[in-house]
Amino acid sequence: MPELPDLTLYRDALATRVRGSPLARVLIANPFVLRTAVPPIGEAEGKRVHDVRRLGKRLVLALDGELFLVLHLMIAGRLRWLAREAKPPARITLAVFDFPTGRLVFTEAGTKRRASLHCVRGEAALAAFDPGGLECLACDAAAFTLRLQSENHTLKRALTDPRLFAGIGNAYSDEILHRARLSPLALTAKLDGNEATRLFDATRAVLTEWTERLRAQTGDAFPEGVTAFRPEMAAHGRYGKPCPVCGAPVQRIVYAENECNYCARCQTGGAILADRSLSRLLKKSWPRSIDELG
Repeated sequence: MPELPDLTLYRDALATRVRGSPLARVLIANPFVLRTAVPPIGEAEGKRVHDVRRLGKRLVLALDGELFLVLHLMIAGRLRWLAREAKPPARITLAVFDFPTGRLVFTEAGTKRRASLHCVRGEAALAAFDPGGLECLACDAAAFTLRLQSENHTLKRALTDPRLFAGIGNAYSDEILHRARLSPLALTAKLDGNEATRLFDATRAVLTEWTERLRAQTGDAFPEGVTAFRPEMAAHGRYGKPCPVCGAPVQRIVYAENECNYCARCQTGGAILADRSLSRLLKKSWPRSIDELG
């Protein structure tokens, strides 16, 4: 799922291309993507885009008349910018938004169809899509710590909970926790002041650095190749590969459709965290520390 750095680039690229322009036409290629009926999506046609926003992990096109198009990319949704008459990819296109300067194409790979588009009127209706997560690049350490410890969860769960923090998902939470040298399974209520400060600093540093890195790579082009797996990452998606800090193999915990990647030597004092499926299968053979892996 695209997270804050990629969504920031999408927002900025769209603002450059469509802010101040009328939305000439909306084509819904797959009807499931449109989750609202009132106001009708056709009402957006002819309206001028006066702002492009990021709302947590959603992107919002703010149109005249307090009309808002809310796009949630979910895991496999992506955006493309094409020339005005270019043909969008048929199989994966969900919706097309035509502007005088080009076409915004909303796509989704795979068959699960989780991406969504809502058309709503009024700031109050838009606010209903905001889960309330704190913007980590716009708060201080005290506010961050207060929000972090408002509920007792593992750090991994807390960072990825959209009600607690905005724009952070599976990929960047791994990177943040690796930078902070903290276990993903450490409990928020048990963090001391130094650890909470380290986590705050790591969160701001990772999100800022990756936004700037992706911005430098993209330049003035529209963001392409948006992915949660990048070779420059320290932990996420690097299971079995050497940690760039200590050289130990990166470990993982697999759960549901995701996995958590971490460095046992840097983050857990050498302990291998139990993977529910594998540790149950291996039982006594499950390694307890990074040194047991040989």
